[in-house]
Amino acid sequence: MIKDIVFPEVEDIAVAIVQEHEGLDEYAVYLVNLKFASIHNVLVTSTGYGLINEEQRKTSTLRHFFDEIKQHDYIQIEPITKEVFGLSNEYWVSFTLNDQLLDKKFIFLPETIVPGNFVTVPVINKKGVLIK
Repeated sequence: MIKDIVFPEVEDIAVAIVQEHEGLDEYAVYLVNLKFASIHNVLVTSTGYGLINEEQRKTSTLRHFFDEIKQHDYIQIEPITKEVFGLSNEYWVSFTLNDQLLDKKFIFLPETIVPGNFVTVPVINKKGVLIK
């Protein structure tokens, strides 16, 4: 039965939206592996949805695949523009670790990608918004 299935909690994986160059409106989304092991067969699905000017909007759903992300490393998922910061930006990450399939959903809520929420993103060492 489904109640007997154990769904392990995903830890030490993060998604960050980073300002590429200070003072410029260039942003990118990164997947950060904070684990002490590589992750494999990484699939990331991204989409944005919500209201802009009181009108329902939804972005295209994009899928990205990466063979491996080494321990304490990162990879750019996609560039992102400021125009979609007013939407909920969702990144669903699936990967294998020790022959086990794991997944986690990361959602950047509307208007949370602002300089007041920026931190120094580990491993990348740039300013941005991080969700673990």
